[in-house]
Amino acid sequence: MNTFLLNISSPDGKFFSGEAVMLVVRGVAGDLAVMAGHVPFITNVKPDTRCAIHLADDTVREGTTGGGLLTVGKDEVTYLTAGIDWD
Repeated sequence: MNTFLLNISSPDGKFFSGEAVMLVVRGVAGDLAVMAGHVPFITNVKPDTRCAIHLADDTVREGTTGGGLLTVGKDEVTYLTAGIDWD
């Protein structure tokens, strides 16, 4: 499976940095699933939304985020958030 570099950060530091297969969050326009090769865009993420990071080893890391800003670039995805409470 194709992967992309995912960085999730807050003012307090990094929550996640590594290769991911898919990121699922709820943007202001609805649910988003970002995968490698996704068209670049920027959107706000709703507060108190679920976040799921699908990894190459078939594990899924999930939590609730404080909302924020999601930037999808050609080779990297950055999610700036107030915080994450991991399950």
